[in-house]
Amino acid sequence: MSDATRELGAAVSVLRDPEEALRFLRDLCTVNELRELAARWEVARLLDEGTSYHEISDRTGASSATISRVNQWLRYGRDGYRLVLDRQARARRRRR
Repeated sequence: MSDATRELGAAVSVLRDPEEALRFLRDLCTVNELRELAARWEVARLLDEGTSYHEISDRTGASSATISRVNQWLRYGRDGYRLVLDRQARARRRRR
């Protein structure tokens, strides 16, 4: 991992809330890059809910290759998706 990538991770870690994160992402990414990131996140959430590839594709327009790639990272990656999915689930339970 490059120093620049580590610095990006450090920059993200100082963001205080979703609004700050969106402001940072809007400045960092092009509109298309941001859409791609959001689409991958939606695919990850749907996979985590047990949604089928076919339904995910129908709902999001994502290709089977994208869905498969996200699924591989969700299952065998560095657990970044899992970390955030689990934290968001805990936060939702606390709000109930």
